[in-house]
Amino acid sequence: MGTSAPDLMPIFRSRLQADLLARLYLVPEEEFSISELAAMCGHPVSSAQREVDRLIGAGLLRERKVGRARLIRAETETAAFRPLAGLLAVAFGAPAIIAEEFAGVRDVHQIMIFGSWAARHHGEPGPQPNDIDLLVLGSPRRGDVYDAAGRAEQRLGISVNAVIRSVTVWESGADGLIRQIKGSPVVEIEHPRH
Repeated sequence: MGTSAPDLMPIFRSRLQADLLARLYLVPEEEFSISELAAMCGHPVSSAQREVDRLIGAGLLRERKVGRARLIRAETETAAFRPLAGLLAVAFGAPAIIAEEFAGVRDVHQIMIFGSWAARHHGEPGPQPNDIDLLVLGSPRRGDVYDAAGRAEQRLGISVNAVIRSVTVWESGADGLIRQIKGSPVVEIEHPRH
């Protein structure tokens, strides 16, 4: 039934359940079709549909029908909404929040989370991380990167440590930190190139 949720927050029934809740609770004003949710979470539509139905039954999600389509969103009118949204932001929402805060940073080629947070996200056992290590590839202004990291840190409630390296340094692999990152789990962040 899919990969189990990472040790970071082993309270969800499955990784799919955690991913669905994170996608919806981090943008509670948005609606998605089940096929969109399945694609975002990397699971078959049938699996996503079963999990969405369970979460609607539990009162955590709600649906709106438009023709034959079912549009799904977070149920924000329950006492569980705020605490669950906060928990999901810390445990699973880092990629979405970092993507939002870095969207306006120019001259970024790629962004990725590495270190213990990425390892827990990929299911490697270990203690809960107390920070997020972020690699920013490209030639952005340092101040812009640190400002974006600071905003993400405030939203996540966990330190965000950004390091900047050029694409040339990444490709050469001569840097010790780059070699370490290339040999470890990473979580790539979607970032529009400016």
